[in-house]
Amino acid sequence: MFLVEAKRIVIVIFGAVLNALSLNFFLISANVYASGFTGAAQLISSIFNDFLEMGLSTGIILFVLNIPVIILGWYKVGKGFTIYSVVSVLVTTFFLEFLPVVALSEDIILNAVFGGVLGGAGVGITLKHGASTGGMDIVAMVLSRMKDRPIGTYFLTLNAIIIAMAGILYEPENALYTLLTLYVTTRVIDALHTRHEKVTAMIITHKAEELQKAIHDTMVRGITILPAKGAYTRDDKSMMYLVVTRYELYDLERIIGEVDPNAFTNIVQTTGIFGFFRRD
Repeated sequence: MFLVEAKRIVIVIFGAVLNALSLNFFLISANVYASGFTGAAQLISSIFNDFLEMGLSTGIILFVLNIPVIILGWYKVGKGFTIYSVVSVLVTTFFLEFLPVVALSEDIILNAVFGGVLGGAGVGITLKHGASTGGMDIVAMVLSRMKDRPIGTYFLTLNAIIIAMAGILYEPENALYTLLTLYVTTRVIDALHTRHEKVTAMIITHKAEELQKAIHDTMVRGITILPAKGAYTRDDKSMMYLVVTRYELYDLERIIGEVDPNAFTNIVQTTGIFGFFRRD
């Protein structure tokens, strides 16, 4: 258990470093904005520096924006999940302050693309291992539980505001390049880990009872177990059918690997659910 948690912390730190690199080496100097709270912090920093002539760094603003969100997450989402978010925010803030803001390229398209790739990789590997980068992740989770709407709706709303402000405050092209960055970031995250709030897992296994117990020891999710038969081997097996949130995927993958490494698992997007689904 200790090694699992230690690995997750290392992944969170690595993801935070990638986020800081994407900002200080590509996005900030080009006035191209990231997604979520990071992009909001960039935008506020730009307003203070360029229009109010007050030097406030992106790292400090990002830290301040996350304080109320982390408190909200502690009570509404879960303490363990929030602790990883705190680590991510602290490490990101540290490296944003420690690393210099430099322009590795004068080409704004290169800055937008490579900034989006690094930022998406940082978020993607963090989510893949069951943690969070804080900020909009926590806000969207709380809102989606209250309204039962897809998390992507809230990401889209905040990002639309960032894109519009980039076009209004700077050149309209900045809004288009920001849109390019957000697209690249989303594609990279999707390549590394699904961003859908709920997914369906179908597990073909010989150890249904052991898996069911191990899953229920970790998470409160309903499981349907159906009889199955291998078409080639003609072996009798069981198919376990359950719906989980994207934040539970890492734990589910770990449990399956420990209990039945030979199990076949298919993960598919869940568009909607009717009936009871535990959100707490």
